[in-house]
Amino acid sequence: MRLRLDRPRVFCVGWHKTGTTTIGLALIKLGYSVIGCRLDMVHPLRRGEIEQVIELAGRFDAVQDVPWAALFKKLDVQYPGSKFILTERRSESWIASASRHFASTRIPLHDWLYGQGILRGNEDLYLARYQQHNADVKAYFANRPGDLLILDFERGHGWDRLCSFLQVPVPAARFPHENKAAVKRNFGEQIYHGLRSAVPARARQAFFDFRMKIRSARGLPDPRNRFNNFRENRAERTAWVKGGRSQ
Repeated sequence: MRLRLDRPRVFCVGWHKTGTTTIGLALIKLGYSVIGCRLDMVHPLRRGEIEQVIELAGRFDAVQDVPWAALFKKLDVQYPGSKFILTERRSESWIASASRHFASTRIPLHDWLYGQGILRGNEDLYLARYQQHNADVKAYFANRPGDLLILDFERGHGWDRLCSFLQVPVPAARFPHENKAAVKRNFGEQIYHGLRSAVPARARQAFFDFRMKIRSARGLPDPRNRFNNFRENRAERTAWVKGGRSQ
């Protein structure tokens, strides 16, 4: 799956909910193959089979999200010469976003990351882990500033910083700021999301299913698998429900 043998690997080691989708899409636009969050990696990690997880990361040009972020030291040792990107945001903004997305769902990978799989009621624990991770990454690369780029999309960081760090040309495409909160959407985005929300969910699903059939007939890839993790994460979530692990 690795496409860019002419470039160093890029390990995006920002914690989840720090713009990991945005940095992943940006790297795809720059021609990198990217693997995103893999919830199922909790199983080899719990068995102590970290080498299996590290090897999977190395099959791609870039990684983003967890569990990869938590393994940054091992990735650095296994793949010397790689570039690292830390995406971060203000602590209060991060915990608010995490609370909206994780709520009271028990996530086995979060058990491994935090020692507690449910965020609600454990906000201080989650926030401390997030802050400690950022501090650990910065300390680890303190004497290697050329190997680490820090990005904060809330501060408007985008193509210029990223492309300068990777030493690649700035593309003409708009920087892909994804998963923005509704209050941060521009006027055009607000209109789009307003119109979309006016369409019944069943109709949206039917249209999406139709598009997927057309794509399949044309031999095009599933757009939901852009980070090479869709099927695995869906299977893992299904296993939670069957096993009674999701609340």
